[in-house]
Amino acid sequence: MKRYLVTALTSCLFWNTFGMSAAMDSKPNILLFVADDLGIGDIGCYGNNTIRTPNIDRLAREGVKLTQHIAAAPLCTPSRAAFLTGRYPIRSGMASSNRYRALQWNAGSGGLPANETTFARLLQKQGYTTGLIGKWHQGVNCESFNDHCHHPLNHGFDYFYGMPFTLLSNCQENKPPELDAALQAKLWLYSQIIALAVFTLTAGKLTGLVSICWKIIACFTLVGCIFFISWYSSYGFVQYWNCILMRNHDITEQPMRLERTASLMLKEAVSFIERNRHRPFLLFISFLHVHTPLFTTAKFLRKSRHGLYGDNVEEMDWMVGKILDSLDKEGLKNNTFTYFASDHGGQLEAQDGSAQLGGWNGIYKGGKGMGGWEGGIRVPGIIRWPGVLPADIVINELTSLMDIFPTVIQLAGGAVPQDRVIDGRSLLPLLQGTVQHSEHQFMFHYCGVFLHAVRWHQKDSGTVWKAHYTTPVFQPKDSGACFRRGICPCFGDGITHHDPPLLFDLSQDPSEANPLSADTEPLFDTIIRRIGKAVEEHHKTLTPVPQQLSYYNNMWKPWLQPCCGTFPTCWCDKESSKAEDIL
Repeated sequence: MKRYLVTALTSCLFWNTFGMSAAMDSKPNILLFVADDLGIGDIGCYGNNTIRTPNIDRLAREGVKLTQHIAAAPLCTPSRAAFLTGRYPIRSGMASSNRYRALQWNAGSGGLPANETTFARLLQKQGYTTGLIGKWHQGVNCESFNDHCHHPLNHGFDYFYGMPFTLLSNCQENKPPELDAALQAKLWLYSQIIALAVFTLTAGKLTGLVSICWKIIACFTLVGCIFFISWYSSYGFVQYWNCILMRNHDITEQPMRLERTASLMLKEAVSFIERNRHRPFLLFISFLHVHTPLFTTAKFLRKSRHGLYGDNVEEMDWMVGKILDSLDKEGLKNNTFTYFASDHGGQLEAQDGSAQLGGWNGIYKGGKGMGGWEGGIRVPGIIRWPGVLPADIVINELTSLMDIFPTVIQLAGGAVPQDRVIDGRSLLPLLQGTVQHSEHQFMFHYCGVFLHAVRWHQKDSGTVWKAHYTTPVFQPKDSGACFRRGICPCFGDGITHHDPPLLFDLSQDPSEANPLSADTEPLFDTIIRRIGKAVEEHHKTLTPVPQQLSYYNNMWKPWLQPCCGTFPTCWCDKESSKAEDIL
């Protein structure tokens, strides 16, 4: 694997002159795969030899592999908001200043604001049919249960089939709660204490040991009932409130049946390609894999060498292969720009006893939830366009998930909005080989609204410096993760501030194992000053916006709950007649 062979360069230059312009004139189809919680070390073309991913590896052999592909956030909701808009999530209000860093409920009022422009909306204007299959996690409603202000169809997608939320362990029977598990445990404890107090007072009154009037006992009982109902009405029915499937605005399963979800998603993706084979389309496959509870169909169980997690990855890879096969069947392979990535790194803290349920982030420190360490934000990035882009090429330049926004808009013949800051940069010059260096000079690594680290790519020297202003406190100390917390925090007593910042040379130390100092790096002070100036300039481009992940926006609100029946009897299954298993 080399940066450019002479033959590849010759071919690439030929296509720069003739093939690219002709291909773009014909408006290529755009197929985007984004996995959920997949670590960069989980697939074969990035070094894994225990999980079989032949179809994703084939994409890399037939296309371009990016080795410094960076997510704008280490969690689902903000990362995907940045991917869709090409903007840091702090610009859209999709970054949090509290402990809720992702949307918690379908019935919350937060979500991707209507004034944000997604690539899907801009491609619609260029004559594309746009579809989203899978996970959304960008909100649903604002003021009523059917206003759909945050819904995919309100953000440029012509067709949506999938989860408006995200998979949780709560979606599967007999799994421990994942949503606010610590808070739920406290609420149960408080409820039991109140019940015990009422029981004790009642027993004392009946035996004459306690002199108290029945009205006080009745008040205690009423307060206890109200307290219990107020929290159990939401947390006690997470499977019904959050684990649903929708087709456009209609709920098709509530709750969803996980044993057939993968089959239905695959069937919908293939059907979308078949329906739109004669016109340009954008299809965003937003996988529910490989998020817990890692529900995997029987065909793939106990087949990998990496337990249930590996089984789930291999099932996802098989789905990728089936969708690519549908392109081949329709004769669309050479006219389709295909992209594969993950929304952020694997979750190290996801465990079931001694079994690891989260991904592997290769040589990189940290994982999901960590705003600065590479393991949370460096992800696989693969792009294929046969006959237009060279095959089996590796690009080591700095790229971002946000770059897909301007890239696909350019491919579609559209224009990037000029009324707002766009942080992504088109990948086409790098992919075509017309430039050797990324347009990104600095990248800002946020944890919620808190800036944890900054990356500086010195184009003249090729060095990539990274300064950490804040890092999470690992628990246990040398574990590399926050096992006692479940996920690393962005602020408070779970983080450490560094002054001066921790500095690493990623080009020499990608594992961030050896921080530099003024004693070991002669340019230390100069580098820190230059990064500090970049931070000041970046902050000047930020404007105050409503916080979509505020406590209020993340509360469960019954009047916003999507429901396929009459609330609260929300139950339906409209997929029984369509659930032919193709796995």
